[in-house]
Amino acid sequence: MKLIIAFSQLIILVLIAVKPGMALNSSGNLSGCLLPSNCVLVEWSFPNLKNAYKGLVSIASSLPRVNEVESSQNYWHGIVRSLIFRFPDDLEILRIDSRNIIQVRSASRIGLSDLGVNQKRVDDLYLQLMEEI
Repeated sequence: MKLIIAFSQLIILVLIAVKPGMALNSSGNLSGCLLPSNCVLVEWSFPNLKNAYKGLVSIASSLPRVNEVESSQNYWHGIVRSLIFRFPDDLEILRIDSRNIIQVRSASRIGLSDLGVNQKRVDDLYLQLMEEI
């Protein structure tokens, strides 16, 4: 009986939706990753930051099963759903002109691991952007 209770608590922990780290932290950056096993945060520098940001937003907006939540001159946020179970992942893009960088964050809301999905998504965004510019 104790094993069943412990197992059910573990299942609940795995399936609890993690509150997304949307928007900016107090330093003006995207929120860090709470669990590195289901989240990726990268910073990229480009010669033409404005064009790179526009390209990334265009690519991100065209991803399958993406729903745009917010879009502005410097910040884009979308929710990307997995194919079969429709698990939500937050995808954020932030242009920081003062530091000449773009931050990209992709994080699962559910589960302790994403099986590499967020890292692959971020890598694919970068590769597609490099093909465009």
